[in-house]
Amino acid sequence: MTATRIDGKPVAEALRARIGRDVAAFVQATGIVPGLTVVLVGDDPASQVYVRNKGKHTTDAGMKSDTILLPADTDQQTVLATIARLNADPAVHGILLQLPLPAHLDPLSAINAIDPDKDVDGLHPVNAGRLAQGLPGFVPCTPLGCMLLLEGVIPDFSGLEAVVVGRSNLVGKPIAQLLLGRNCTVTMAHSRTRDLAAVCRRADILVAAVGKAEMIRGGWVKPGAVVIDVGINRFPSTTGGKDRLVGDVAYAEAAEVARAITPVPGGVGLMTVACLLSNTLDAARRRHGVSG
Repeated sequence: MTATRIDGKPVAEALRARIGRDVAAFVQATGIVPGLTVVLVGDDPASQVYVRNKGKHTTDAGMKSDTILLPADTDQQTVLATIARLNADPAVHGILLQLPLPAHLDPLSAINAIDPDKDVDGLHPVNAGRLAQGLPGFVPCTPLGCMLLLEGVIPDFSGLEAVVVGRSNLVGKPIAQLLLGRNCTVTMAHSRTRDLAAVCRRADILVAAVGKAEMIRGGWVKPGAVVIDVGINRFPSTTGGKDRLVGDVAYAEAAEVARAITPVPGGVGLMTVACLLSNTLDAARRRHGVSG
């Protein structure tokens, strides 16, 4: 068996195109342009690349994109004051605090300061609670993208056994909730799970979000499973070329066993920004009472 490659590019492109059409309709109906503001603290090169990418796709979709750049030595009070100003600005519909923050800052208090109805990253405790209770709210972008990719290969989730390896607030916990909401039987596994390989082999849907390069081997994958690899592990080039990126799954091994699998790069990562745009449009719609 050779697994079907779940290509994130066409799915993300189709989603961005639909969002562009929906933004145009929203602007025509209301005269209001949805606005996303990213707060970037410090000069982390990877974060700068991500923020530029988000800005380009936001403007391409017809939305307003702003970035607030704060120096690396910014104190907590300044970050909180910046967020408070954005909360009060009616032209800002979505606020995204780019993580990670410099080590001296507390990301949790900063995230908690964001208006939950502008929290398009879906990390505020109010939105986490809404997700847990099945209420409308913002879902973190990466898990949302994972679900869209899964929907392309799985017609009916009911009764399937899903294993999520990783328990972060950004990916592991929210995708477990999303899978529960689709009537899967969900196991959350992590670095301290006993006999992790055996737990993974039970999964009809295996989501790897543990942050350890190629930790999940082909022998951990149930024949015919669908594998979603969220990991992005970077290895600097020794020859001056591009860095090598690998996921949390040993792709070549797993592809011999799985029914379908996401590559790294080219899989889940492409969906994250598209889902951020979707959340931003939804925030503008809710703010102005427009149905989607």
